[in-house]
Amino acid sequence: VQLVESGGGLVQPGVSLNLSCAASGFTFSDNGISWFRQAPGKERELVATISRTNYPTNVLDSVKGRFTISRDNEKSCAFLQMISLKPEDTATYYCHAYIYARHYWGKGTLVTVSA
Repeated sequence: VQLVESGGGLVQPGVSLNLSCAASGFTFSDNGISWFRQAPGKERELVATISRTNYPTNVLDSVKGRFTISRDNEKSCAFLQMISLKPEDTATYYCHAYIYARHYWGKGTLVTVSA
């Protein structure tokens, strides 16, 4: 199983950023995918989950209306579209899959929101 995130970077407050998670090594369409994030000095938190049937759930209150999770089963990719970014969104963002009772994580992509 491999999960590879991309799309992070340094951006100014208010702008948008799109993250991608490329998955391989398992049947992508059979599994839900989640995005987590971990800010410096803080615990990792769940941002959002997309079910295998493309239904978003578990959306973090602080990102509702700004972040959208989606997936493309044909491309084995999941996405996190982020708009109106705030400094408090600064974190490393991780893609996660729970497969046959095991947790799998990508290495993360860093998003820094700063003026």
